[in-house]
Amino acid sequence: MPRKTKYYIVAAEALPEIFIKVAEAKRMLQSGEAATVGGATKEVGISRSAFYKYKDAVQPFNNMKAGRIITFYAMLKDNPGVLSNILSIFASSGANILTINQSIPTNGCAAVTISAETSDMESSLEDLMGRVAAAAGVVRFEILAG
Repeated sequence: MPRKTKYYIVAAEALPEIFIKVAEAKRMLQSGEAATVGGATKEVGISRSAFYKYKDAVQPFNNMKAGRIITFYAMLKDNPGVLSNILSIFASSGANILTINQSIPTNGCAAVTISAETSDMESSLEDLMGRVAAAAGVVRFEILAG
């Protein structure tokens, strides 16, 4: 069974210096201040092997939030206004809805998937999940992907 990656938010001051230098080298490469990995690593004072060892594990917190697209799955009762209410909850949270797919209702319920950009949300993902799950007409609500 594959291991699920865990993430932690840690103050930069508490991190080993190598992580800070790897993050700085990545920033230099992205901004164009350094044209090559060799140039960036030389500039910050680390080896290329150290850069490659940690480059995928070190991300500034603001980069981790960017581009966060989550797909939600909902089973909704086939009653007027249920989907509209759910979409209002998304809008009030600051989530940007990208796609909505709804099946034809059968047995009084419809399956709905909603993909949304969540990086600019004003409330937490947990708050959004709780508000939608508690809304009238929602039978089931969960994260499908993201």
